[in-house]
Amino acid sequence: MSRITFAFFALCLMALGASPASAYSYAAAGAEPLLDGRDALFSAAAKGDWSAAATALTAMQPDLDYLEQNEDPGIAKAFSDAMAAKDAKALQAAFTRAASAEIVRRLNGARDNLADYQTAKVLVVKAQRFYTAIAADLPPDSSTAVADGLKRALDALGNPGVFGVGARKPDPDAFAKARADVFAALGRTA
Repeated sequence: MSRITFAFFALCLMALGASPASAYSYAAAGAEPLLDGRDALFSAAAKGDWSAAATALTAMQPDLDYLEQNEDPGIAKAFSDAMAAKDAKALQAAFTRAASAEIVRRLNGARDNLADYQTAKVLVVKAQRFYTAIAADLPPDSSTAVADGLKRALDALGNPGVFGVGARKPDPDAFAKARADVFAALGRTA
């Protein structure tokens, strides 16, 4: 390889290295107190250590307060009733309800940000994380329908492509259908 060709190649690589890559980061970064505290909450409840369960729930409380005020009135009471009764099954049901509300919230956010691929993608990925946490607690048909709907929602976001190559615009109608299917499988209204 001649020096000129090598220099040109090196300059091209440097230019590529300097371009922003944030549009291609698919990580759903950020703490999720409901998900992060889930294992500690359920582990403590299973052992009958309701003091430790209360401590785990305290870390989740800001998110539960948000859901109570904006998505699912009564969710905080479901948790407090389960804790007061020291009922692990009721606690699991309350968590499933909260995770379901989070899935709805994240899909609504993705719908509202459909033109911003990165934001919409992160929101759908977070919805998938909440689904994964409750998949085993859903009836099999509902679980399958939610998983399928979330995959279709992700696909409906389109794709920015690589340097525009392979780009696909978002499909609002396909996203709306996938979202409605997820909501129906979760027993939620749109």
